Amino acid sequence: MESAIKTVVTTFLSSTRGKENLNSSGFQKLVGKNLSGLMQDANCASAVKEMQQGLDANKDGKVSFQEYLTLIGYLANALSQSKSGGTQEA
Repeated sequence: MESAIKTVVTTFLSSTRGKENLNSSGFQKLVGKNLSGLMQDANCASAVKEMQQGLDANKDGKVSFQEYLTLIGYLANALSQSKSGGTQEA
């Protein structure tokens, strides 16, 4: 579990390229590169943009680490439900 947490943090930090938040293109690249195995629409620009807007709680046009964690939590929950026989998909 420790390595999974380190991966989540490192992936975000490397995607921000030294900034505090992910801009739209950075978020698009992070999702396409790292989450395409979990998300059907990971390579669909409009779907990822819509997802970004949904995560952007403070409406600044960027994804903060906390907002990114919301996505990770959602995906983890969806994966858990699919493994336990639930019907929710990411």
